[in-house]
Amino acid sequence: MSKPSLQLKGVSFHYKESKSQQSFLILDSFDFDVHKGEFISIIGPSGSGKSTIFRLITGLEEPLNGEILINGKRYPNRFGKVGYMPQQDLLMPWRTILDNATLPLELKGVKKQEAHKKVSDLLGEFGLKDVEKKYPGDLSGGMRQRVSFLRTVLSGSNVLLLDEPFSALDAITRLSMQEWLLVQWEKWKTTILFITHDVDEALFLSDRVFVFTEAPVQKLVEVHVPLTRPREIRDIHSPDVIAVKEQLIDQLRKQVAT
Repeated sequence: MSKPSLQLKGVSFHYKESKSQQSFLILDSFDFDVHKGEFISIIGPSGSGKSTIFRLITGLEEPLNGEILINGKRYPNRFGKVGYMPQQDLLMPWRTILDNATLPLELKGVKKQEAHKKVSDLLGEFGLKDVEKKYPGDLSGGMRQRVSFLRTVLSGSNVLLLDEPFSALDAITRLSMQEWLLVQWEKWKTTILFITHDVDEALFLSDRVFVFTEAPVQKLVEVHVPLTRPREIRDIHSPDVIAVKEQLIDQLRKQVAT
């Protein structure tokens, strides 16, 4: 087994309600490892703590206890140490696609001409050829998400966090983007942690799926996806995968009922 690209060790975290100042424990001595090159999905009901984990990893929140390691290192400031792709593409409507995509490079101090050259060389690989002078409003939802993913890759990190990036897309576009994402993941050899509410999406994309089953969270239920790679969407209809899907749905039902 390869070394972890991402580790949470004994992490505890709580939120405070602003009015009452009452604390709500979300994570309690939580351990979690993601290995180099894995595609991992996390599923769970709304409010279970999925996005909290992302906020902790990116440094937007700090744990009460424990440590977070990225590629084996503990950083005093984790901001910018992982790539993050939110549910909404957050493209700037007044900037061209080229200028939107170069933003991570600009923040690193790369000169504009050099940044434009690097992004221009990648646009074709991301299915964005000939759109560099267009604006976000000129593109479909799927195309905008491609720009968002390119921007995430350009963060330079080998660890990418994707927070329900396809949830706002229609079913056909969503499937197309799932297939496209797998191609990009295999090409760039990144480690991906993916949040979704869609069990089929998690099974199609992932090596392992983790499920929130308790509150506060001490551990996640881990399920290995019984599929080899490369894979096609029809593969999730095999008997082995259907059995795993039923297991995942049962786990989610228990959490919703509690």
